[in-house]
Amino acid sequence: MECSWKTLLLLVCTSLGVQYTAIRSLRDSFSGPCQDFTLCQERQSKEQRWKSLCDDSHVPAESSAATSQKHILLLAQTRSGSSFTGQLFNQHPGIFYVFEPLYHVQQAFTNSSSRLQRALDGKALLGAYRDLLLNLYNCDFSFLESYIRPEPQDHMTAAFFRRSSSHALCTPPVCPGGGEGILEGQPDESWCPKKCQALNLSLASQACQARSHVAIKTVRIPEVGDLRTLSEDPRLDLRIVHLVRDPRAILASRMTAFGGKFRAWKVWNATGRQPRYVDLTQITRTCRDIEYSVETALQKPTWLRGRYLLVRYEDLAHNPEEKGKEIYRFLGVDLHHQVLTWISQNTNGTAPSSSEWNYKYSTSRDSKATAQSWRVHLNFDIVKTVQSLCNRTLSLLGYKLVQSVDELKDITNTLT
Repeated sequence: MECSWKTLLLLVCTSLGVQYTAIRSLRDSFSGPCQDFTLCQERQSKEQRWKSLCDDSHVPAESSAATSQKHILLLAQTRSGSSFTGQLFNQHPGIFYVFEPLYHVQQAFTNSSSRLQRALDGKALLGAYRDLLLNLYNCDFSFLESYIRPEPQDHMTAAFFRRSSSHALCTPPVCPGGGEGILEGQPDESWCPKKCQALNLSLASQACQARSHVAIKTVRIPEVGDLRTLSEDPRLDLRIVHLVRDPRAILASRMTAFGGKFRAWKVWNATGRQPRYVDLTQITRTCRDIEYSVETALQKPTWLRGRYLLVRYEDLAHNPEEKGKEIYRFLGVDLHHQVLTWISQNTNGTAPSSSEWNYKYSTSRDSKATAQSWRVHLNFDIVKTVQSLCNRTLSLLGYKLVQSVDELKDITNTLT
């Protein structure tokens, strides 16, 4: 297998406009030892060539059609930092942001189908996901009503999933009593339903139409290839921001957030002894989906031309303002000062208290410390297991392996 830097080079420099946001930070990664000496012994000359090809001047300039409506999809895996990243769109007053609307489709399929039927309905579920995304990007919230339980009455519902995660759904005109001051209560999600009462989906559609752009976050689309029909739809100007994270960090976060589902992993982590039954399929599937998406981008399909941006969460966490600007350049949307203000106020905090850690979707954090925290909490045997299961994914994304406990715990030595 060739060195990961060459694969990442393709992501940065492909003529399709498939951009990689770690342009500057990846330069430092060349200073470390290369795992495959025979393939990388001429690294110095390749590094010089990479620098000349991938200088910032080669990054496409902001689109001249900055005023045209963009349909933004934040594509991610569960516990990859997507709630945090979604705030880059939620804080923009010109963007109508919706948090995980596909949850309602998934719940409807899960509750109405047997296990066998759900397996047969995989394609139907993806089709329903795409149909809903298309309707939401066109600001039609009526299509969503057939999936919400209990079913909305007169277009009113109190069961909209994580409504408080969207400023647009908790401020006028959707919520007449809402206001900017209330938003300071985030991430406490109790105030929006109390202040705004039931959600009027007709008003939501109108408010959506009044915004310049629409952004949706989802962790329910497995891979970027599933979005081809939307990307090719002439009614949309789809821009896919594909957020990835170190699989070792994803597992650590899932163990914290979903303790019941990851009980065997937690026992293993606490005792150092692997239980007899540990479900390895979930993290394996996560890595496979990430890998398939990146490899799809590397194949240079026409339907992804200028529509796909790969973002490593660690790069965003370490340089949130810089990476935020790169994301907005890719989108062709002006970066509003409210986004920069949010970044400044919500990425430099001290470590949260234990009660704050219990909030699964907190978006206020010391972003640099959060990106590295998994190295303190995971034992080395689990890390080795994930490295074995996800070796190809880690290499493809430029994450370094650790070979010892000391190397794992030394957080001064970055693994990106």
